[in-house]
Amino acid sequence: MVKIIVNKDKCTGCGTCVDTCPVGVYELKDGKSVPVNVGECLVCRACEAQCPEGAIQVIEE
Repeated sequence: MVKIIVNKDKCTGCGTCVDTCPVGVYELKDGKSVPVNVGECLVCRACEAQCPEGAIQVIEE
């Protein structure tokens, strides 16, 4: 199981996670990143690595 946390205080809504995620986990809503398809997450952590603000945390449970 995967848990994705997006720190809304750090997220600037740049869309890097949307562009980086190979399976479309993220969408931008109200100017912030929202993980809408968490079940599709491959745990590749590309979103964590590419987020310029360090706003994303991927946790394997």
